[in-house]
Amino acid sequence: MKYLGPQDEFPPVEEATEEGLLAFGGDLSPKRLIDAYSRGIFPWYDSEHPILWWSPDPRMVLFPENLKVSKSMRQLLKKQVFEVSFNKAFSEVMENCAIMKRPGQEGTWITPEMKQAYLSLHQQNIATSVEVWKEGQLVGGLYGIYLREKKIFCGESMFSKLSNASKYGLVHLVQELQKDGLLLVDCQIYTPHLATLGAAEIPRSVFLEYLD
Repeated sequence: MKYLGPQDEFPPVEEATEEGLLAFGGDLSPKRLIDAYSRGIFPWYDSEHPILWWSPDPRMVLFPENLKVSKSMRQLLKKQVFEVSFNKAFSEVMENCAIMKRPGQEGTWITPEMKQAYLSLHQQNIATSVEVWKEGQLVGGLYGIYLREKKIFCGESMFSKLSNASKYGLVHLVQELQKDGLLLVDCQIYTPHLATLGAAEIPRSVFLEYLD
């Protein structure tokens, strides 16, 4: 595992540990983050650790054509139970993702430093948010990095205050980006929740081919 100084480049992802940990250190500058995502690398750490950079193998991804929309979700979409917007409340989405309680997880990796870094990317039209509203209240959403030239959306986090709210937002995101030729959504690592939506693991080498 390599230490990254201010000017150091990332090592080849093949040097990552079995768990996918590639390097530590560096910074969260827009240039560094864009370079990381373009290479299949993402930051994930908490306030008690230095910046940790990951590139797991296998990689969890969602191909648009494999998105599973359940019968109950189709009914919600048909009835337009929620309202959906894009990039209207980016910082609020990040804040809700940060404070959302998750099983088996203490604290959050969305530190103040991370919030500022991704807000900067949002201001450059690189980081994207999806907001899900109910009667004027923000009840769900997600955010991530959209690599437009590569047609890949790198999902970072999602939250729900009401049942199915984040799924509702994800379906809208995939449908919207498909109009732009979306190839896949990078979900990073396996979770049962993502699997129910149609995401699956592929070899990191195959994922990198899509990035290239």
